[in-house]
Amino acid sequence: MGDHIDKTRNERTDFTKGNLDQVKHPDPFLFFSEWYRDAHEKNCADPHAFVLGTVSADGQPSSRIVYMRELLEEGIVLYTNYLSRKGEQTDLNPKVSALFYWDCLERQVRMEGMIEKVDPALSDDYFASRPRMSQIGAWASEQSKEIPDRATLDERVTYFEEKFPGVVPRPPHWGGYLIRPHYFEFWQGRLGRLHDRFCYEKIADGWRIYRISP
Repeated sequence: MGDHIDKTRNERTDFTKGNLDQVKHPDPFLFFSEWYRDAHEKNCADPHAFVLGTVSADGQPSSRIVYMRELLEEGIVLYTNYLSRKGEQTDLNPKVSALFYWDCLERQVRMEGMIEKVDPALSDDYFASRPRMSQIGAWASEQSKEIPDRATLDERVTYFEEKFPGVVPRPPHWGGYLIRPHYFEFWQGRLGRLHDRFCYEKIADGWRIYRISP
């Protein structure tokens, strides 16, 4: 165990792919949109994937990888099971965090804000666009709930495939969430761990922009 830790300490990666000497966007959503587009153009792996952080009733944080499915002027949209662990936690505490990391650009974006359910019509439209197997899965999976074995899940898949031979309706417990950020941090890796970090903090008449030390 000790030898492994020592070897890990010696593994260093220099960040040399860019700089962020100053910001040019007064609006963090425009800034984020630009970096997100860059991640697509550079073929970063899963540029729409991010870590969603939520907090339980007793203050225990938890995180998981989810996908941003829409970028709106007021925030980012993801879709999930409302009865999942993250759904239950956000019902109790709507304060969440989001973290995007694009290794190919040595960039990350942190967000903090409030989460809310989107209009059901938006969830209906997105659900209708999903592959049939994903639609069936939304019915079959009681997300985050304990099950005895894989066969139980497979049986539920078969049941709902037979129940919905044609159009699969959206389950009432499945839909979208909108995260409305009130804080952004844009991070660009730099040589010697002297990274560039710019923050946007929501204030009454716009955004306060400032740099923080790496």
